[in-house]
Amino acid sequence: MANAKKNRSKAAPVSKKKKKMRQSGRLYAAILAGGIGSRFWPLSRETTPKQLLKVVGDESLLKSTIRRLKPIVPSERVLIVTNARQAEIIRLHLSYDGRSMSPGYCIEPAGRNTAPAIGLAALELYGKDPDAVMAVLPADHIIEDGKSFREALQAGVAAALDGHLVTFGIAPATPETGYGYIKTGHAAFKKIGGFGVRKVERFVEKPDIKRAKQYLKHGGYFWNSGIFVWKAGRILEEIKTHLPEVYKRLNEIKEGADINTAYAGMKDISIDHGILEKAKDVVVLPATFPWSDMGSWSSFGDIIPPDRDGNIVKGRVVDIGSSNSIILGCDRVVATIGLKDMILVDTPDATLVCPKDSAQAVKEVVGILKKKGYTEHEFHRTVERPWGSYTLLEQGDGYKIKKIRVEPHRRLSLQSHSRRSEHWVVISGTARVQRGEETVDITTNQSTYIPRGVKHRLENRGDVALEIIEVQSGEYVEEDDITRFDDDFKRK
Repeated sequence: MANAKKNRSKAAPVSKKKKKMRQSGRLYAAILAGGIGSRFWPLSRETTPKQLLKVVGDESLLKSTIRRLKPIVPSERVLIVTNARQAEIIRLHLSYDGRSMSPGYCIEPAGRNTAPAIGLAALELYGKDPDAVMAVLPADHIIEDGKSFREALQAGVAAALDGHLVTFGIAPATPETGYGYIKTGHAAFKKIGGFGVRKVERFVEKPDIKRAKQYLKHGGYFWNSGIFVWKAGRILEEIKTHLPEVYKRLNEIKEGADINTAYAGMKDISIDHGILEKAKDVVVLPATFPWSDMGSWSSFGDIIPPDRDGNIVKGRVVDIGSSNSIILGCDRVVATIGLKDMILVDTPDATLVCPKDSAQAVKEVVGILKKKGYTEHEFHRTVERPWGSYTLLEQGDGYKIKKIRVEPHRRLSLQSHSRRSEHWVVISGTARVQRGEETVDITTNQSTYIPRGVKHRLENRGDVALEIIEVQSGEYVEEDDITRFDDDFKRK
């Protein structure tokens, strides 16, 4: 919740008795966007999580998710479920291209898995609209056929209005071991909008390869897509029945309790284990649209066709004789010879090399980076900002050097730093510099000095990008040494 206290005051009480399902309801979307996609390192970082990457096309996975919904769910009925740090990153990301999307935000103070996250979103939506039907969607799925997706979503809404908890199942094309499965009846028990809805018999954990092959041979099994549709009031009642402690904490939040305290005692459990494996009237709607959750590098080939040798090669790559491999280069040349079933991903500050069948273990690498105190799991060298971007060129004891790019007609915040000074050299464009009470324009090969503690602002009033080299000097040169006094992008 962008404003937890305000949203809590609006929320209607969760009913003590199960209400009769209404036969109408407006569709809302809750997009789960709290993760970083650590299996997609080194492209995915904490400040650039997987859902903000441009994996397919020219927009991020999150923007694609919102846009895919738009014909039937406008952005004002979209709720991004995330944490406070990611909410700020996402909000700025959605405003980068000048076509700002304006969803709402449901902010968790701590990660407690999908059941509490979905419960918190349902509480907010139920408070706004007791008839709300909510579609729950991960932020990082790839679904290129938006029309087929929306047709399935509307069928899911109809099934939810009939009283069902709906999950979208994906017909398995291969014996995939990275997905959970859903066992269903072999035949549909009702038709909705051309979709044969099946009753769920049981949910199955991620299998080994032998069992996955048996599932495909037996039939009646679907990959669990993690896409759900139900009435907000209905899922709250199910939480009350099957996760009473989570329900109790949600009610405390509704009644105005401190969300941090209430969430600290929340059980960490998924919606599958906590609710769907126990609830009645859970159904599968077999999805017909092409789908990938891009869970790891090994699934990259699901969306990008390999060449005749089975390779996916991008960037500045020279390859000789490799097969069935993923090779992604960046600024420098990457040369590979005779790789087989391998993954190589090169970025300016980190390189991943591993066999394809070890792709799931990339998450463990991120954990080790954290323990060692490295920062390559947090930041890329180039960091997007709503006004442009900066690239870290070098950092040492008491100094940092950046290349800053300011897009036309944008400006940084009016700010000051308490522990560092800055020296700016313009390398292209014209910079308008506010320094204390002084405002000057400086151009290529000219420079200016910003003493520590002085209010300052950098602005590009021109029609071409402004680029400067910034040298920071001081006892502390990290990004959090900043006090903002005015900001076009409403950052604090």
